[in-house]
Amino acid sequence: MIKIITVSASILIFLLVIELVRQEKLTFKYASWWICVSSIAILLTIFDQIIFKMARFFGFELASNFIFFTILTIFVFMGLFMTILLSQQNSHNDAMAQKIAMLEFEVEQLKNKKDES
Repeated sequence: MIKIITVSASILIFLLVIELVRQEKLTFKYASWWICVSSIAILLTIFDQIIFKMARFFGFELASNFIFFTILTIFVFMGLFMTILLSQQNSHNDAMAQKIAMLEFEVEQLKNKKDES
């Protein structure tokens, strides 16, 4: 029963992300993370022995500890990735604000020259 719920939730997330990309509410650049994660979740739910083998390989006593550690690690890296993107967007916004201010200044100067002549 739990496998059915997990696979269903993963498929739902996968389809939702695809729909958001199709509606252009989400770019593929950001959607690719969600598509990969939901695909991996589907794969690991169906073939759950992979999780147990990986947990044993990495030295975890319980597979649940390995799952929580993996999810936490993914969230940390996604948070770092989003922070980098946010910083880049802030830099772009600052540059755009400066360009707009310069253009407004130039337009104001041209209006003043036109009014004087």
